[in-house]
Amino acid sequence: MRHKARISAPAALTGLVMLAGQAAAALPPLSAQKDINDSLFAVAMADHIRKTCASIDGRVIKALWQLNTLRVQATKLGYSADEVRAYIKDPDEKAAMRARGADYLKARGVRENDSAGICALGHDEIAKGSPIGALLIAK
Repeated sequence: MRHKARISAPAALTGLVMLAGQAAAALPPLSAQKDINDSLFAVAMADHIRKTCASIDGRVIKALWQLNTLRVQATKLGYSADEVRAYIKDPDEKAAMRARGADYLKARGVRENDSAGICALGHDEIAKGSPIGALLIAK
């Protein structure tokens, strides 16, 4: 004869809360989430290009949609809204994203203050249909 294990609702709830707390504590920093950061970088670079180059406009609604999708993705991974906000506003993370952008430009032979070079890069990204180019449109 089998005995059914009975778990009280409070005990089950306590167990779930403990597991959720352990899962949240085990999350790596948002900066370690490659997919999220790559998409965030694409938005940041597209924004920089559109602000620098008069012949390129941004697909702003698409970029905002992508940012919202990233927020949802982060929360599905277990990050709280406060953690996402803190990450986005963190000055060190902003500096790291700017450095990544400078490296990206340099690797493509473009100086940071070279608007013609940035425009050419933007048009190349549009032509390739890259993640950055998908957020831009030639005027």
